[in-house]
Amino acid sequence: MGINSETDIEANLQIGPTDQGMVRLFIAAGNTEIPMDFDPDEAREIAEEITAAAMAAEKLGKKR
Repeated sequence: MGINSETDIEANLQIGPTDQGMVRLFIAAGNTEIPMDFDPDEAREIAEEITAAAMAAEKLGKKR
């Protein structure tokens, strides 16, 4: 499975700070829970990557 593969799996995403000063991405799908903790600098890098991907997706959407 890759970034362009579609699936019927539904997941919930929660994002927030932990009491340890980390940023947690918490993904839950069915019986699976995946907590991923990042320091604030890593979280900012991830946010930049998400923003860049959103801008690229917008450009692709406009080509249709």
